[in-house]
Amino acid sequence: MANSKKKDIQSLEFPLVEQAEQAERNLFQENWTIPEYITNNLAHTLRPYQDKALSNYRYTQTQIKPSPQHVLFNMATGSGKTDLMAALILYLYQDKGYSNFLFTVNTNSVLMKTKDNLINTDSEKYLFKDKIEINGQHITIQEVNRYPRIKQANTIYLKLATVQTVSNDLFTVKENAMGLTDYEQGSVAILADEAHHYSASTKSEKAAEHTWESAINKVLNARNNADQKNLLLEFTATVDFEKTSIYDKYRDKVVYRYPLSRFMYDGYSKQVKRIETSASDEEKMLNVVLLSQFRKYRAQIENVTSTFKPVIMFKSAKVAVSKKANAKFNEIIAKLTAKDLLTFIERQQLMDSNDNAALEIAYNYYLKNKDNLGKIVREIKHDFDPKNVLNANDASGNMLEKGRYKALNTLESPNNFYRVVFAVAKLTEGWDVLNLYDIVRISEEAATNKNATMVEAQLIGRGARYYPFEINGEKSYQRRFDEDPSNNQLILETLHYHTMNEPQYLKQLVGSLKQMDLPTGKDSKNPPIEIKVKSDFKKTEAYRHGRIYYNESIDVPSSYFDNIQKYGIEHKVDLQRNLNYGSREVKYSAYSTTVETKTISVSRFDDRYVKKAIQKLDFYQFSNLKQYIPDLRSMDDFIYGANWLNANNLKLFLTVPIEYREVNLTAEEILKVIVDLLKEYQVKIQSGYVKKRGTNNFIGYPIKEYLSNYNKRVPEYDTQTQFDKTQDIKVYQMKDEPFYVYDNAIVNRLEYQLIERIKAYVADLKVKYGKAVYLFRMDEMMHRESAKSEKLKLHQYQMNPKFGIHLTGFQPDFILFLEDTNDYYFQIFIEPKGMSGERFEKELWKEELLLYMTDHHADMEFMDNESNIQISGLKFYTNGDGRGAMKQLKEITNIIDYTDQKKQPTDMVAEDDDTNFSI
Repeated sequence: MANSKKKDIQSLEFPLVEQAEQAERNLFQENWTIPEYITNNLAHTLRPYQDKALSNYRYTQTQIKPSPQHVLFNMATGSGKTDLMAALILYLYQDKGYSNFLFTVNTNSVLMKTKDNLINTDSEKYLFKDKIEINGQHITIQEVNRYPRIKQANTIYLKLATVQTVSNDLFTVKENAMGLTDYEQGSVAILADEAHHYSASTKSEKAAEHTWESAINKVLNARNNADQKNLLLEFTATVDFEKTSIYDKYRDKVVYRYPLSRFMYDGYSKQVKRIETSASDEEKMLNVVLLSQFRKYRAQIENVTSTFKPVIMFKSAKVAVSKKANAKFNEIIAKLTAKDLLTFIERQQLMDSNDNAALEIAYNYYLKNKDNLGKIVREIKHDFDPKNVLNANDASGNMLEKGRYKALNTLESPNNFYRVVFAVAKLTEGWDVLNLYDIVRISEEAATNKNATMVEAQLIGRGARYYPFEINGEKSYQRRFDEDPSNNQLILETLHYHTMNEPQYLKQLVGSLKQMDLPTGKDSKNPPIEIKVKSDFKKTEAYRHGRIYYNESIDVPSSYFDNIQKYGIEHKVDLQRNLNYGSREVKYSAYSTTVETKTISVSRFDDRYVKKAIQKLDFYQFSNLKQYIPDLRSMDDFIYGANWLNANNLKLFLTVPIEYREVNLTAEEILKVIVDLLKEYQVKIQSGYVKKRGTNNFIGYPIKEYLSNYNKRVPEYDTQTQFDKTQDIKVYQMKDEPFYVYDNAIVNRLEYQLIERIKAYVADLKVKYGKAVYLFRMDEMMHRESAKSEKLKLHQYQMNPKFGIHLTGFQPDFILFLEDTNDYYFQIFIEPKGMSGERFEKELWKEELLLYMTDHHADMEFMDNESNIQISGLKFYTNGDGRGAMKQLKEITNIIDYTDQKKQPTDMVAEDDDTNFSI
């Protein structure tokens, strides 16, 4: 039977995707850029993969005849499908003349979220600009139940309905419902979200009249005889392409694929770890509170400047179980004492079964702060008070009642103080919360069936969405701590799923995670491996007397810090702040459930509040402030100066509850807003002052002092990704490779690919440089806790760099060390980069510096006027050497003629064809 056949997803073909990619590679194909009428009218800048999805769709509508009516976007959970929908609405309206749109999905929760995204201009999550303008015309998006027969100019009509409603209206005759004739009258573009629910007939391989799938198909085919047909654009993260019938349905409809493994590989998500434990629910509850609170403290240590509020979700399959767990949690927090907490932590550390790395880090933090446990317990009781715990269920299991929907979807808001959510599986689809860091599975009967664990896997996928917190005022939408060896920083970018240690259940869960293409691993203690410098290398002249060179960095002169922006502070005359009004108990319930707000101008605000706030903060004592702003002349200059606080010209605007008026605000509340603002500025001033910039003076550091044994962990993932394995870190033995100075290499596959590429040229390099040819792995982990690590960094020193000024240094991953018989040193920095998109572009300043060194060797200065040294850098080495780093290596080392004489045709293919290269 066809139903029993399974496809190998790695080998599947999707013609539309392949055609679009082929066209992009075609030199004679026009290069299409996203039109300004799209980019100028969206609230968010589309990411590179969203650009590609839109470009692929546009290709199918302009280059394929007849253009497909029905397409599918297979994109990871959290990748911004709704942003793409907003862009597609504008494209189909402006370029293709569609003004009727139908958004449909299978759940009310997603429907309400999408109304906020596409209709509700007052929502924080509205995806269009406040005013949509195309060619000087103001465009209105109007929500409708039925499309008007007579249309207004410059209007987009959007009907939002569950697929159940659409189906019922088609198959049941009733008044004011959209029947089939309505979809025949005027062309409609259907945006069908969570599309994996719309294949019931296909899955069963039996035709059925009244299914969701048949209803959508009827709408799609209602105008097949018209010039402008109806369109169906489906969106889903989950498609069972391994099932033959599903693959056959969508084979020629998939227009773009961005799988979850690629999404996570590109750094747009949190990392995901499982904490598997035999602990009781009560122990899991206290453990997750300790871990969540440690995240909060860690954020403070890392100078996270935005409100960082990690959220916990307790997941149950039944409402009754969820409510019982909620009551138990409140009881645990209420009874908690410092003595009990210390006893609990010490007992947990002694348990042989406790093998959790993240919890171990948290335990050590609390034990190190043992004397402050009383204060910590008070903070836990405050943060996890019952008023900050939301049970998203009622007796009927409907999470949408009593205003809970809005509270659940504004958990990142600084005016929403919920730290805990108790819920059943209804939140699997449509829940867009970014600051969810812990999901705890409440113990029930082991859910070993595939459907149950797939629901859990989907929830984990949603929780993996990245939270773009700010550090020192700089926001990132991608992970920044993947290389953190201690996991102290990475804990701010990791989702933990706390679950039970039951073998059959875990086997099924891991299987579901693999099916979802979700890379995860067990959060277990992972002892580091010692990497040793080879004893043979220690006997060489290069080790004993050689040097590695980095440019000297000097402090940025105090004259550089002549305004507040130089510290990374975007200080504006119009101060827009949120009023932290949760302390008003009488109003707490009003905002915590509905979070209805407005912005008001505070006419009573003036410079007196700034001066009073400064008096409250010791940091702003002139003698202290002078340490960070050396050229500051006086406090008046800081308070009133145009380059600083500019207090005389400040206006204050506050976001407050909808019922508040300015008269309700107290002077204390206004003052607290300014105190909080200056506290944020304090963090940025302190962290922003200590900066270095590079010079063209290069200093040699003895190799034997800086190349030493070091320890490194190997990340463990048990759900292998389908996408790109170049980032999988493994241990490669290098004992038999004399050119590599360490006995092992703990590197990812891309880095190992680079090592193998260089290995291929070692013999040629030895002909040219007979004394020494060595490759150093310059891992920052070697000296992370030492002042040495700051010396072994390159710093920008070129004037007016194309990719911006970066005052922080960086350590290229590899140095190729060459020396000839005349004691001429040649040091080449090499940096592999497996990243793509925005993340890759942000790193291009490093490549620019590497190439600048190569092109401006004459400008370098060396200690003691050494003249027998050459320092160069290569282009980034990317997968398959797509940027030609090895070609550049041959050119600058003058081995290109020698190697070209020996080059075989097959080697040319390996060098130039990325797709044919493998390790």
